[in-house]
Amino acid sequence: MQCRILGAPVQDGSRRLGCDMGPGAFRAAGLAAALAELGHAVADLGVVALPPRRSPAPRPLAHGNAAVHALSEISAWTAALSEAAYAAADGAAMPIFLGGDHSMAAGTISGLARRAAESGRPFFLLWLDAHLDFHTLDTTISGNLHGVPLAYVSGQPGFEGYFPPLATRVDPARICILGLRSVDPAERQAIAAAGATVHDMRAIDEYGIAPLLRPFLERVAKANGRLHVSLDVDFLDPSIAPAVGTTVPGGATFREAHLIMEMLSDSGLVGSLDLAELNPFLDERGRTAALLVDLTASLMGRRIMDRPTWSY
Repeated sequence: MQCRILGAPVQDGSRRLGCDMGPGAFRAAGLAAALAELGHAVADLGVVALPPRRSPAPRPLAHGNAAVHALSEISAWTAALSEAAYAAADGAAMPIFLGGDHSMAAGTISGLARRAAESGRPFFLLWLDAHLDFHTLDTTISGNLHGVPLAYVSGQPGFEGYFPPLATRVDPARICILGLRSVDPAERQAIAAAGATVHDMRAIDEYGIAPLLRPFLERVAKANGRLHVSLDVDFLDPSIAPAVGTTVPGGATFREAHLIMEMLSDSGLVGSLDLAELNPFLDERGRTAALLVDLTASLMGRRIMDRPTWSY
């Protein structure tokens, strides 16, 4: 497979500095080499950069919700990343976006959904995160815009005039969310109305990963869909992945995370990947970056043992 690595060094979606160093940490942890060892061709496209600011600078966007901050910056990042993702997803290439806080997904997913629509294939999204990120600009309490991308790409109201117009809305019925354990009341109400598939950590505890993920993958395959995976570091338990500014105890274990990636690899459905919220400033000798490289390798075909297909 042709893998295209592209850095998304956005950190304005959070009030904590450090996520802009994420793309470099993934590279230092050996992502390109791990993919090449699996037989993939790797093209490193560098990092997305914002266009130079005009002088004098335009007035920043302001919103009625006084908590919202860095709105102009995130709007600009969303536009830039959307165009970069659209360009990187041409043909059969697999883009891998290195974050950067999870506001990056507003751009990457909107660009990828546009590309999928032009190819005539339905776009599906697997969202792996401790948080729902389904706030709108009106409902966010923290004002941190890494908490809004899923609402934006699914066409929820209130982004008009602030974020770039969506070329293609992601149908919530084609979204599967796994691993939730921190959801605000406004998000809970909105996602129930939207109709996405949601599995929190209690569901994983009760049923396990495979029975929850397999039906979604079967739906994607039946529809000949294009599947994007958006992985937030805080999906993982902080005991194994400390390098994130929004840790929530009780996340996915090492084996649960690898099982997801192995099942995705077996499905052959994944066309693109976000690796979001890595903050190397909070890491311990690179262990989180190294784990995410290992998970990506599992997604891209690394096996413990071959699993032959039996004929009957």
